[in-house]
Amino acid sequence: MAVKMRLIRIGKTRQPVYRVVVMDGRSPRDGRYLDQIGRYDPRQEPSLVEIDNDKAVAWMQKGAQPTDTVKKLLEISGAMSRYKVAAGKIHTVSGGE
Repeated sequence: MAVKMRLIRIGKTRQPVYRVVVMDGRSPRDGRYLDQIGRYDPRQEPSLVEIDNDKAVAWMQKGAQPTDTVKKLLEISGAMSRYKVAAGKIHTVSGGE
């Protein structure tokens, strides 16, 4: 099963609000999802991005692939950098005293 992190559109006509969810890649856009990890409201000024970074990192470690849009949202929230540090793709230097 190809697990993806993608957006589900909710809200009224011409007033979109999105949920960031983890779902099977073969299911339809607004279909059933496995887990909701956040939300995105592009109409607010500035845009609202709320993502549970712990859940996002856990799903990426299990192999979930984010879409391009969700990847940008994860970079904004800081989840992508946390995942890269946890996976060993970025090495951090701590100030050892």
